[in-house]
Amino acid sequence: MYTAAFYGTDFIIKSREPKKYRIHELDEELRQLRTRREAKILAVLYRSGVPVPALICVGKHSIVMQRLDGKLLRDLKMGIYFYRKLGRIVRDMHSSGVAHGDLTPANIMLADRRTYIIDFGLAEITHSAEEQALDLLLMKRSISKKEFAAFLRGYSEDNKTYKRTISRLADIEKRGRYQIRTLA
Repeated sequence: MYTAAFYGTDFIIKSREPKKYRIHELDEELRQLRTRREAKILAVLYRSGVPVPALICVGKHSIVMQRLDGKLLRDLKMGIYFYRKLGRIVRDMHSSGVAHGDLTPANIMLADRRTYIIDFGLAEITHSAEEQALDLLLMKRSISKKEFAAFLRGYSEDNKTYKRTISRLADIEKRGRYQIRTLA
């Protein structure tokens, strides 16, 4: 990823570089597919009003998008009200048919007094309760219990699929691979 400027406006250029360990034809196809998918997700969310960087253009293996000048949530201390607002943003993202795939404070940016969700490289276009619940699980493990409770309050507001997603989250947490184990 690198920045560029055009007529005084800064942009981010996200480029998918070749993986030398992959067969060239497969690598080419995967990079193009993932670039198009991420660009489509950004466009869908932007049109839906979900705060994401604006998509400027798409190349064969690169995406040019709005450069946000801000700080990542992981580097900030925010109040409970913020997490309720974030829950509403994630609700809107899920309602738009997108599961992020890596929803953590490292992929939430505060810029220009707005909260943005960034980095959709692992995202999918889906209404799957499983994928949405996995987003919630990642957030739950990344913030405090109090912050997550506020997050869920916001997420639940006017959310027709809230109960289904929370039920799936509970199911996922019971699975062995998602259990937090401690040494005896």
